Amino acid sequence: MYPVLWDFGPVKIYSYGAMMALGFLAAGYFTGLELERAGHRRELASTFLLWAAAGGLLGARVLSILNDWRSFLEEPLSFALSGAGFAWYGGFVGGTLAVTLAAKKYAVPWTTIVDAAAPGLALGHAIGRIGCELAGDGDWGKPTSLPWAHSYPNAIVGWEEWTRAAGLPQDVRVHPAPIYESLAYLFVFAVLWALRKRSLPPGARFSLYLVLASAFRFGIEFVRINPPVLLGLSQAQWISALLALTGLSSLAYLGRRRRAA
Repeated sequence: MYPVLWDFGPVKIYSYGAMMALGFLAAGYFTGLELERAGHRRELASTFLLWAAAGGLLGARVLSILNDWRSFLEEPLSFALSGAGFAWYGGFVGGTLAVTLAAKKYAVPWTTIVDAAAPGLALGHAIGRIGCELAGDGDWGKPTSLPWAHSYPNAIVGWEEWTRAAGLPQDVRVHPAPIYESLAYLFVFAVLWALRKRSLPPGARFSLYLVLASAFRFGIEFVRINPPVLLGLSQAQWISALLALTGLSSLAYLGRRRRAA
């Protein structure tokens, strides 16, 4: 684990932030290629990326505060400005809302933007999860004896507190859940990128992204340490199920509309 990639005295480059930035850049690059293929200026990707980043970071922080309200009340400024604890689904919702506003502002069809962004979004998420793995952002998995399991003693978020509360030794080995997610989202990127030249209805690629990415997250949650909130499922699993059903419903609707046409 490497929470700090480079330390230049007063200036530190954190792995979580570096991978997040790299993920945004990768997402912007592939989104630009797809926007250009759809007949729009590639430079628009940078504009939409800024909107998505602002909305995504705000949404991720809001959801993390809602999930840990007591810690926020104890030290609100420290919690809000922390480099850890961002909730992915909060970022996804915030970023989607921001891009929706940007689509209206720049008069680009919403489906064009989200279809163009879908592969890059999956790739950016995969890169971001590498940052979670390097930094130990609190999203590790449950104890396991699998050969690739490892511990997170230098985690930027509560490894010592978690192991103590769970009655586990500091060197307990756990599922590297961020690596599982990174590999899963790389697969989603590969599928969506392979489909980029297929004649699909507007919105189909984004709908497929919702189905695949959400299904993987739902499954991986079974080995993560997130607590259940209802019927034995975690908050992320309920959100994943909702997004996957939304994607499936959208694909079914688009398929019926195409057959009718």
